[in-house]
This record gives sequence, C-alpha cells and structure tokens, in this order.
Amino acid sequence: MHRQIFVNLAVRDLKQSMTFFKALGLHFNPAFTNDAAACLILGENIYAMLLTEPFFKTFTDKTLVDARESVEALLCLSCESRAEVDELIAKAVAAGGRTPRPPQDHGAMYGHAFEDLDGHMWELVHMDPEAA
Repeated sequence: MHRQIFVNLAVRDLKQSMTFFKALGLHFNPAFTNDAAACLILGENIYAMLLTEPFFKTFTDKTLVDARESVEALLCLSCESRAEVDELIAKAVAAGGRTPRPPQDHGAMYGHAFEDLDGHMWELVHMDPEAA
C-alpha cells in the first residue's frame, strides 16, 4: 500500500491562495477541489489541502490558529538545487508572500523560507549528498 500525506491548512481566501501557489508553478487536483477546499499537489503522494476557515473548523472544536501571529508548523519541502530554492522564494515573494529570514547556508544543506498569504511557514531545502 502506498502511503500519502495530506497536510490540512486553513486559508482565508481560497481563490487567492490558489493563485499564490499557481504562481510558484504548483498545480491542484481538480477531483479534490471545490469552493471550500483545494488539493495542492506537492509531489508524488504529498498534498496540502487548503481549506476555507469555516470548512476547516468543521474538523475540530479547538481554536483556529492565525498563522500570521503564531507558528502552527514548519512545512519543509526538498528541492533539486540551490537555484530551485532561490527561484521558488523569488516566485513566492512576487506572488505576495514574504521571507521571514535570510537564506541559511550550512555547506551540505542550503535552505530558505517563505510565508504564504495566510502566514504558513514553508521551508525549502537542498541537501547536497556530495558535500555531506
């Protein structure tokens, strides 16, 4: 059985969030996308479900975190190269995201981060096996 991961994220404006991630070159699965949710394809068997805040609240009785004010999680995605890390950061910023810190270069590992329109933290990392 193949395992899959679905990270569920609350968003204020689903259409704006979809536009943001499309600007990064990402795609959505239309079979799992409607007015309340969108299935963002991050890789083989890796998805982020962008759920409108009212729909997200149907899954929990807990208070919804405002990711612009509090950290709920750090979502980390691997990249093929340092150039891909920098390219995706530039696309995120151009689409309305922001970078919370400068890039981090640890020799064998290079990373940078962006916050999406709702403040969710996305870490992008390239690990060079030859440098390790």
